[in-house]
Amino acid sequence: MTNLKTSFAGLQLRNPIIVSSSGLTNSVDKNRKLCEAGAGAIVLKSLFEEQIMMEVDTMQESVYYPEGSDYLRESLKNHKLLEYLTLIEESKKVCSIPIIASINCFNDAEWVHFAQEIERAGADAIEINILALSATTEYEYGDFEQRHIDILRSVKKHVSIPVIMKLGFRFTNPVTLINQLYANGAAAVVLFNRFYQPDIDIEKMEHTTNNVFSHPQELSKSLRWIGISSSVVDKIDYAASGGVHSADDMIKAILSGASAVEICSTIYMNTNEYITVMIRFLGLWMIRKNFESIAQFKGRLKVKNVKGINTFERTQFLKYFNDYAIKPEYKE
Repeated sequence: MTNLKTSFAGLQLRNPIIVSSSGLTNSVDKNRKLCEAGAGAIVLKSLFEEQIMMEVDTMQESVYYPEGSDYLRESLKNHKLLEYLTLIEESKKVCSIPIIASINCFNDAEWVHFAQEIERAGADAIEINILALSATTEYEYGDFEQRHIDILRSVKKHVSIPVIMKLGFRFTNPVTLINQLYANGAAAVVLFNRFYQPDIDIEKMEHTTNNVFSHPQELSKSLRWIGISSSVVDKIDYAASGGVHSADDMIKAILSGASAVEICSTIYMNTNEYITVMIRFLGLWMIRKNFESIAQFKGRLKVKNVKGINTFERTQFLKYFNDYAIKPEYKE
């Protein structure tokens, strides 16, 4: 018998598949169906700080009195929070798996106090998404990383449930940041957040969106940094996100050191039923490889010699191109 259970951020999951925050998880009925399909955990659709603030600013333009503006601001914030708390409470009633709340923010503003209400509503954990780019000429080195730490500290002041940090990949040294996040109470990190993919319509000459769904090739970033980070900062849990499209991808992530994976695009493309397919494949692969539990192969292919990582990367780079250089189809 194979045991597919895994521990992530202090939560016990029946398998490593977490459905990531998206339109897939924005209703109670959708979450119930994901649970029935076999998901190990669900991250609810994010509560977006920036979206709330934009709506507040739009409403304030039509209000002439400061008192009225303040009232509308608080009213809208409380309304959005109430909707979210209801989603948590009702999802918990119909799902037997961990329900993880998600906050998408860009600073440690007072609204982060909502985290306390989220915990009271029954969320099993909170995932923090800091979806922002640093692109100002006044930027001081380290400010962006410090923003992550400040937000984590603000949330940790108000909750006792696990806090998960979902990171973008635009860091000089993700390992240093992950180590600081662990030191400040993060239970897990998810590598990596997927940013909006911009494009330009040359006929209409306007901005548009490209690559709404992730691509399997994106997984390589997560494999690299989970493999490195889990060797150095090994007291925190890791999940891979972005490019996990198959059971093969899930197994690769676990071999590199991940405890779980977050999936989204592959469900949109293959429906909820694909969760069952991935779980079945994982179980059969474990039997074939004589593994009885996730722990037996988790991290088997993480980077063993971190001090030699630059040499390792260069060696693999050269090996990669040498292998392809001798293939007949590349000869003139």
